[in-house]
Amino acid sequence: MSSDPEHEDVGLIHRGELDELRSAVSALRGQLDRGLHGAAREHGAAREDGAEPEPLAARLGAEASRIGQRVREQLEELDVLALFNDLRKRMRFLPAHSSELEIDEFGVDQQALASAAPLFDFLFERWWRVRVAGLDQVPRDARVLFVANRSGVLPYDGLMIAHAVARAFGESRRPRFLIADWLAGLPFAQSLLAGVGGVRACAENAERLLRSGHWLIAFPEGQKGALKLFHDRYRLQRFARGGFVSIALREDAVIVPVGVVGAEEVHPVLYESAFASRLLGVPALVTPTFPHLGPLGLVPLPSQWQIRFGEPISFSGVAAGAADDPLFVNRATARIRGAIQRLLDEEVRSRRSVF
Repeated sequence: MSSDPEHEDVGLIHRGELDELRSAVSALRGQLDRGLHGAAREHGAAREDGAEPEPLAARLGAEASRIGQRVREQLEELDVLALFNDLRKRMRFLPAHSSELEIDEFGVDQQALASAAPLFDFLFERWWRVRVAGLDQVPRDARVLFVANRSGVLPYDGLMIAHAVARAFGESRRPRFLIADWLAGLPFAQSLLAGVGGVRACAENAERLLRSGHWLIAFPEGQKGALKLFHDRYRLQRFARGGFVSIALREDAVIVPVGVVGAEEVHPVLYESAFASRLLGVPALVTPTFPHLGPLGLVPLPSQWQIRFGEPISFSGVAAGAADDPLFVNRATARIRGAIQRLLDEEVRSRRSVF
């Protein structure tokens, strides 16, 4: 099977350019050796002759400046983007086209999402057998802020809610989900979660996302919801200050309550080790499988999920100053919290089996 040389050369460095790069590096290395060694020899000779030598630091500085100028000239001639694309082509776990087309300003990598789609489908259809209801109520053309119950430390709930929405409305409407500061600060977690839609939880990020036309998933219970013990499952914890209501008001977004049932059995929390949490700086939770089974205990249990989307709540007729009115915000927060709790209660009563 023949290949198309023109197609193969798109975005890549040609062999001649690589040879020029090697020659330039060799030339620079030689200049560096000659310049610095020559400066040192001249300095030593001047001392032997009794003449007043030019300070060695000044000589070396002049040589470094001259070589630095030559480096800048060489770099200006080098097609860095082409070199980067060639490197990406050779490293097969990275896509071969420009990163500018893959990663948006919030870190979402479309290539990573496409690669993860089979895994998300498997979790959604086979592992957790997610049943979805109420998505037909979501307004397609509005700014939407989904507000859901928190269902554990790891953001499986955000991933599955986003996947359910994307399956119904298309990838262009896949919502981003907010993640806790401590989780975003773990090694590699920020880039991995950002690539599939996770965004560090803060008011500024939420407002920017909605203002940019992205749909968003928020979990107002915060860490209190993530660390709930098993006997408190599906009992909503106190919402954090109602900030999501103010954000929805400012950005003219519709709030859609979401109840997720089944996710709190993925890693049932028996208790939290306070000592280990302080030592590690992250929540150290004990479940029926972790840490007793070691790494195997991190595998999520195959519980059956129900994700139910409630009736959208719009603030279109509310005065602009309501976003800064604590009384209005608190009442709206209580209303939304009650709507989510009703969704949870109804789904818990109607389910036939946890697994």
